[in-house]
Amino acid sequence: MRVLVTGSSGFVGNRLLNVLANKKNVEVFAAARGESIDGPATVRLLKNFELSSAVDWTPNLIGFDVVVHAAARVHVMNDQALNPLEAFRAVNVKGTLKLAEQAASAGVRRFVFISSIKVNGESTTKDDAYSPDAVPAPLDPYGVSKMEAESGLKAIAQRTGMEVVIIRPVLVYGPGVKANFLKMMQWLDKGFPLPFGAIRNSRSLVALDNLVDLIILCMEHPAAANQTFMVSDGEDLSTTELLRRMACALDKPARLLPVPEWILRLGASLFGKSDLLQRLCGSLRVDISKTRDVLGWKPLVSVDSALKEAAIHFQESRKQ
Repeated sequence: MRVLVTGSSGFVGNRLLNVLANKKNVEVFAAARGESIDGPATVRLLKNFELSSAVDWTPNLIGFDVVVHAAARVHVMNDQALNPLEAFRAVNVKGTLKLAEQAASAGVRRFVFISSIKVNGESTTKDDAYSPDAVPAPLDPYGVSKMEAESGLKAIAQRTGMEVVIIRPVLVYGPGVKANFLKMMQWLDKGFPLPFGAIRNSRSLVALDNLVDLIILCMEHPAAANQTFMVSDGEDLSTTELLRRMACALDKPARLLPVPEWILRLGASLFGKSDLLQRLCGSLRVDISKTRDVLGWKPLVSVDSALKEAAIHFQESRKQ
């Protein structure tokens, strides 16, 4: 099987390359914006790849069985673009759909698209969960762009016969994780007392290895064709429980103060941090029963083992 991975320098794409490189009967190519990649020597390179509607990659795509499309303009805080929605659309919609059209023209059998839970929305209640068949309700430009890309890909699949598989990950964590997850590890590692000891929300997360395992399954499984799947670790956690288990993985004490949530929300509002607090205190759950039932998939690694791997990488990186 001949596979092309876009977004090969990213958090998910790079891990996928490393796992695929160790599989028999898989010839792996990485689409990279530059002249080289940080990856296994056995991975071949498609240089100077640009996700743009102006570039024709059709000749380069001939002979591939599967394209895993992980490249995107990613969600960022405090976006400085004059028109964020159009900036996201240029890459995530127009660039993605142009690549998919070219892949179909080149005879690619299956196109696996790494979308986002933001297509569904930003939060659920503690007892509800997003399903892949729920009506999309994105609330920010990134989520809108991913929803529009999904819709366009389904139309291409219907028109061309190329199989499309859509995966909507929740927050992905693992070795090398950045953003708020990294900040939480840094807080715990330094022993800071944190006012998050009484948060009773419920959030789905997905370990990097669990996501990569599902992507690889979706590359080949016959029942995955033209389906949309949710993915998580299958164990939802409150922020308080996550911090406790993260501290355990770091071999550090969890100094969590049981500050009532209403006080946290008041303080966040006063200091303009309501969005950050929503991510810490709000619930966001996904239902992975379709993924389990249709594909026979189950998470490859547990939450605690994935947290331990992330903690070891974090501690080793500080020594360098």
